[in-house]
Amino acid sequence: MSTYVLSYDIGTTGVKTCLFEIDQTIKMIDSASCGYKLYILDNGGAEQDADEWWEAMCRTTRELFARAAVTPEQIAGISFCSQMQGLVLVDRDGIPVHRPMSYMDQRAEEEIAKGIANGIKVAGANIFKLIPSLIITGAVSSSVKDPIWKCKWIEAHEPENFARACHWLDVKEYLISRCTGKYVMTEDSAWSTFLYDTRKGREGWSKKMCQMFGINMDLLPEIIKSTDEAGKLTANAASELGLCEGTPVFGGGGDATLIGIGSGCVRTGQTHIYSGTSGWVSTIVDRQIVDATNMIAAIVGAQRGKFNYFAEMETAGKSLEWVKDHLALDEIGIYLDKHDVCEEAGNREKVYTSLYDYLSDVVDTVPPGAGGVIFTPWLHGNRCPFEDPNAGGMFFNLKLETGKTEMIRAVLEGVCYHLRWMLECQDRKIKTSDPIRFCGGGALSDVTAQMLADITGRTIEVVASPQNVGSMGAAAITGVGLGVMETIEEIESFIPAEKTFTPDPENGKLYEKNYQVFKKLHDANKKCFKMINCA
Repeated sequence: MSTYVLSYDIGTTGVKTCLFEIDQTIKMIDSASCGYKLYILDNGGAEQDADEWWEAMCRTTRELFARAAVTPEQIAGISFCSQMQGLVLVDRDGIPVHRPMSYMDQRAEEEIAKGIANGIKVAGANIFKLIPSLIITGAVSSSVKDPIWKCKWIEAHEPENFARACHWLDVKEYLISRCTGKYVMTEDSAWSTFLYDTRKGREGWSKKMCQMFGINMDLLPEIIKSTDEAGKLTANAASELGLCEGTPVFGGGGDATLIGIGSGCVRTGQTHIYSGTSGWVSTIVDRQIVDATNMIAAIVGAQRGKFNYFAEMETAGKSLEWVKDHLALDEIGIYLDKHDVCEEAGNREKVYTSLYDYLSDVVDTVPPGAGGVIFTPWLHGNRCPFEDPNAGGMFFNLKLETGKTEMIRAVLEGVCYHLRWMLECQDRKIKTSDPIRFCGGGALSDVTAQMLADITGRTIEVVASPQNVGSMGAAAITGVGLGVMETIEEIESFIPAEKTFTPDPENGKLYEKNYQVFKKLHDANKKCFKMINCA
């Protein structure tokens, strides 16, 4: 008998609501999407609107069931896959006291300088705070974008709002509270605050860490597992969503947790690469490892006793979106008669379903190496293998013969160079896998997948619907929570690779020189980035 579950994939720029059927396999029946805004502020802030999240959830849920053969009464459970390391401080009624701060927010430079980047330092962190952090949490809060410093920023700059705060939540935890009225946090979200003692499981909030950073423990919610039921859908939430009161809502997980599971990587040693708005390299390990120098840590995941050794870049697919908006389109109106290639096929042999498909084909006409042009995909600072909120994107080595096609290809190559850089940093501590699963919206492009294979020298595997693997992971978590599936590990057999890309050694040689230059560009320009981007 089939079991139907609903997954909400809460991304940086929109929500995708997915309906899954769990039987002998996990199959996505239908989905609906709705965007919302990311508010980038002049002071380095990056915020979102909690009501926009909720309205997008309600709109897509109703849209989905308006056309689905499955009814709301048949939904056995709800779960989330969400962006992580946001900060949503809410009052006693569950209303945010400040517009939610995105993981991309980097305005707390003064707070991190006072809190940990002072005194005798190792890897940029005060040694007397670094050592207990590594012992207790297995990592250290050394990035200006970490939730601790967001919290301290609100405390310092908006004391009246901070005084009203009763609960510290992440993005999906806020939405769980809106669904159920319960204030909880899954283990992976708790760990990402860097206040979680990984040795204590569900009782994991660390009194020592809170005291060390001046955090009121009363703000911190109950910790649950990803597969635990967080609560049941309230009458009010059910009415707004168009679902049934009492439907179980499960903890789910962050995108860094569930995307790997949804791509079929559930065993120790398996590596996946994700390219969505952000990008990362993640390898499953069975012990906690930290590389403070390169900003890589083994984060808590959904599987007990396993961790995700995780290296992140802030803008991967977002770089291609920038290309679409600012290079591919004529935004200053020089050409008055413009036609989108997706809207008018004309005499073209191929009809394109998206502008990204067209860009992939255009990129494929340019030889590997983009004519010597190199792009740095640091459009909102960078985290790994170097932490620098002042870093920016740039095109290096432009010449008279350089055209837009070379520049667009250089952007994709730059993202792949950075992914390789993070992969090699991981290999210094652990053994990453070959093949590697590639997922996210970037994996929809065969051109990008082959490019990644050639640049990394690894076999790249892509599963069906790689852009939906987070939702797939959330559906699997729900299935385990409902008892339909016994273990998370079962998911591997349900998700085979649909496409395989093997590296071309000749292309690899062409990329090698550019890659070696790419790695030197940040150090060569670090002082200039600081001069031009610091007030």
